[in-house]
Amino acid sequence: MRPELKDLLELLDLEQIEANLFRGVSPSEGWQRVYGGQVLGQALMAASRTVADASSTAHSLHGYFLRPGDTTIPIIYKVDRIRDGKSFTTRRVVALQKGRAIFNMAASFQVAEAGLEHQFDMPQVKPPEACQSYAQLRARYAEDIPADYKASVTRPQPIDMRFAEPFNEFRPEKMPPFQHCWIKTVDTMPADARLHQCLLAYASDMTLIDTAARPHGVAWTDDNFQVASLDHAMWFHRPFRTDEWLLYAQDSPFAGGGRGLSRGSFYSQSGQLIASVAQEGLMRLHQA
Repeated sequence: MRPELKDLLELLDLEQIEANLFRGVSPSEGWQRVYGGQVLGQALMAASRTVADASSTAHSLHGYFLRPGDTTIPIIYKVDRIRDGKSFTTRRVVALQKGRAIFNMAASFQVAEAGLEHQFDMPQVKPPEACQSYAQLRARYAEDIPADYKASVTRPQPIDMRFAEPFNEFRPEKMPPFQHCWIKTVDTMPADARLHQCLLAYASDMTLIDTAARPHGVAWTDDNFQVASLDHAMWFHRPFRTDEWLLYAQDSPFAGGGRGLSRGSFYSQSGQLIASVAQEGLMRLHQA
């Protein structure tokens, strides 16, 4: 397994310190705060570890980011076992640093069952093989990457991302609030449905605020642009694998009041809708 993906799996593999307490760490990449997707993935992993029935997987989660996380100290995840039912199981997770909550989440798990089905069709976009990778785009626009970010954004990434509508994220032009990118892990993953869910939660936070920022032509690296995830909701519809191409279709119907709302849909390459996402993010453009 490629080392960058191995590192991510180790990041999600929490240390259990009590029956309902888990400890997670952050990568030492020089970021000022913990990446929101990391906390989502780790919190979901903590909740999953307390659900005894292996056939029960998450069908939804709803989380709030309360404070910036400190990358230099561990995160403690406290799980409350709210309910264990025959079909549905409910967990509440609070992420703590220095005795204060930085994130809380409710997650619901369900034993698989048959039911009525419908879905929106997958958008028609270029296949992943015809799209430029994140690494290729960053190499193409290397001269525009601020010096403080260059080491972090050019290192090998565990998730391959390919954009159907490529753009220069460091000197963006104003564009409609839509984007489509293909994602998959850079290597084969174990056949663990819960692990794939945690990985998708991790990946789902990568580009949502970017979608809300597209109409405004502001780079996330701009010192005057303050961005952060405020909340995050996710629904898992069907089984999937993160080591197979998934289309992440995103749109932003609204921005205002210092916040931007973004939505996302994950599709398998065969066109099945496998997960949906919604997020509101902080978006403050300060005067230079």
